[in-house]
Amino acid sequence: MNLSLFYASELKSGANDFELDEDTARHVVQVLRMKAGDKILLTNGQGLKAEAEIRSAEKKSCIVSITSEEYFPEQGNSICIAISPLKNAARFEWFLEKAAELGITTIVPLITRRTERQQYKAERWKTILVSAMQQSQQYWLTELTSPVTFEAFIRDASPSTKFIAHCLHNNKAELQTIPWKDQVRILIGPEGDFTPDEVQLAISSGFKEVSLGSTRLRTETAAITAAVLLTHR
Repeated sequence: MNLSLFYASELKSGANDFELDEDTARHVVQVLRMKAGDKILLTNGQGLKAEAEIRSAEKKSCIVSITSEEYFPEQGNSICIAISPLKNAARFEWFLEKAAELGITTIVPLITRRTERQQYKAERWKTILVSAMQQSQQYWLTELTSPVTFEAFIRDASPSTKFIAHCLHNNKAELQTIPWKDQVRILIGPEGDFTPDEVQLAISSGFKEVSLGSTRLRTETAAITAAVLLTHR
């Protein structure tokens, strides 16, 4: 039987007993109706997987005993998608969920000249990423950074293969045909696309222009297409 997986950010290797946070305890006890003796899985989102048995189950408190643990090293390839937030918040949240399920390492909200400004919903967005991690039975939580301007992201000199996907009629290679290894970063523009000046700035900073197919895609569709192509390389 597959055990339910829960996120426990404070979980450390070598723990014996562990108290779930109030929200998780409420879900385990009141929603799932689990009781003492039932088993669950926990992860700290940093590669640790622990099997635990519920020792006490109260409405707002749940204490478990760790019965075994296993560590999963971070995947060798690191994939960062820098994407402009969308005016339609639901579409951006859909992207977050699917990207996390696919195992994207890092998501950067990218503020471009044509980005429709919206409130940065850090807690809500993290909750979506945690839920997706749990649902897909993964043990590394996708990192969500604070919003970064296009220019600041471009200036970051972190070593990686760097791509920019855009709709201008430039000479672009198909993303799936370009080899890369270890670390990759890809820029996905807003509704209305990157400006020509932004594209040129990226190219001059070492970003390679790529195409995601023959049709024009919505921002969130383009980002998921890139995620699938990169995670299944």
